[in-house]
Amino acid sequence: MPRDHLKGSSASGGSQRQLRVGEIVRHAVADILSHGHVHDPDLEGHIITVAEVRMSPDLKLATIYVMPLGGRDTETVLAALDRNRKFLRGEIAHRVNLKFAPDIRFRADARFDEAERIEKLLRTPAVQRDLAPDSDDK
Repeated sequence: MPRDHLKGSSASGGSQRQLRVGEIVRHAVADILSHGHVHDPDLEGHIITVAEVRMSPDLKLATIYVMPLGGRDTETVLAALDRNRKFLRGEIAHRVNLKFAPDIRFRADARFDEAERIEKLLRTPAVQRDLAPDSDDK
């Protein structure tokens, strides 16, 4: 069998299994955080969006991308989640039926910042000029 079949899975963000397990873990973490099961003063009063979970090919490492509502106190929230990593890993193990409970790590989701940067670029006068219909074409 040719090895070209491996290229398709890494280009699309992972295999079908990685994507499916990542989505199940994302739902579990979002449920844990939304119901307030993590008792940490730094997390109280924050609504946290779990944007994505990327699983390693062997499903032993889950990288969880989170963002607090409004993007405020991101570093504080990430530090609090890291402090409660053992508890969260245990909760994920109870909710997700896997052979091994994945190690977890938290990262800030930069998609919102990137979307805002692109939106600002689209509003610049140079881009607006290029997008405007030409009056000479009529």
